[in-house]
Amino acid sequence: MALASRVLSMARTSTSSSRFSVHGKFERLFCNQQVSSPTPLLNRLLQIPKSQIKTTLDSDDTSQFSWDSHSLLTTLRSSSPEKAQLVLEWRLEKLLKENETCLDQYSSLISLCGKIRNVSLALRVFTLMESRGIKPDSSVFDSLISACLCSGDVVTALSLFEIMMGSEDYKPTSETYDTFVSGFSSLGNADAMQKWYLAKKAAGFSANVQTYESLVFGCVKLRDFDGADGYFKEMMSLGFMPSMAVIENVLDGLCKCRNVVKVKEFLKFLLDGGWKINLNMAEKLVKLYCELGKVDEMEELLVALMKTDQAHEVLQKVHCGIIRMYAMLDRLDDVEYSVGRMGKEGFSFKFADDVEKVICSYFRCEAYDRLDLFLDHIKDSYKLTRSAYDFLIAGYRRAGLYEKLDRAINDMKLNGIL
Repeated sequence: MALASRVLSMARTSTSSSRFSVHGKFERLFCNQQVSSPTPLLNRLLQIPKSQIKTTLDSDDTSQFSWDSHSLLTTLRSSSPEKAQLVLEWRLEKLLKENETCLDQYSSLISLCGKIRNVSLALRVFTLMESRGIKPDSSVFDSLISACLCSGDVVTALSLFEIMMGSEDYKPTSETYDTFVSGFSSLGNADAMQKWYLAKKAAGFSANVQTYESLVFGCVKLRDFDGADGYFKEMMSLGFMPSMAVIENVLDGLCKCRNVVKVKEFLKFLLDGGWKINLNMAEKLVKLYCELGKVDEMEELLVALMKTDQAHEVLQKVHCGIIRMYAMLDRLDDVEYSVGRMGKEGFSFKFADDVEKVICSYFRCEAYDRLDLFLDHIKDSYKLTRSAYDFLIAGYRRAGLYEKLDRAINDMKLNGIL
């Protein structure tokens, strides 16, 4: 218990003022996870009152709730932090009742406490674990440090590191240093990020893909694009295969600095290497080309992607991006060719805004009959939204096309929109 008392005493002396103003930053950056679709159990937890959380978990099939799914707990916390805490308290009580001695179970639970930004509960788990005679190891300390960082308590995180340095049983590992590199990367603190990276190497640990993920992300966040490029080249020179996170961040940096030449070079490197482009990357590319009016480059992108067997949603995004650009330029011939090409390839419109841009282009060009043909062409693959009908009605009214106006209103009624 001596260690637990020392950790608790150390945490109590971390005043609220010593937490800097980083809490919000960690909240948005370091601990945010992509939210998964809610499971049936999670939906019930969201709906029931707090008083029923633990009884529901006792009686329900808790195998549906993944204890390693940070995004699920993040979803629950966004609705009710108290509910998220009750879920983890229930999990802690279950571990204690079952006399669980597996360190990984406690380490995972402490990490989850960090994901809901509850460092006090993480410290309670640590204390109860040690009171049962379960000695912590480096991974448990790493989880506790992560929980402190997620809660904005940098002082306690650093103090925990000092405890590890003075120990024999839980010395800092490569993962310990990566936790700090990642944390300060998310904070946008380039100086601290770099110092922990150098400290890791000075301690005899080699950088790994996780290290470079954090370094590249931190540089892109700070718009230090040369730094991001340097770390990426360093990683490649050491023979590491970049992770998708590294690839995404490098591309994000190139798009943010609006360097079309380097974007094209990087894409060629990816596609020649057999990489797949995900939807997030496709969205960044489409946005960049649209903002710069680079429709020819977008056409080149589509050709390159179609040759490399990319995901359906990625190709769909680029198809729609091209159509959107032609519509904004009022290049109706190119719009219609691109719509036809998209259909032949088995794709259709997905977002209302793209269709509305096309509709507005027809109205600007006063091409009303061609608009009818367009609407007829997409009717089997896309259902017009209320906002699209609003554009049609407003356009027909301005043009004095009352027969077409009446038809649009009747279509709205038939489709249950009006």
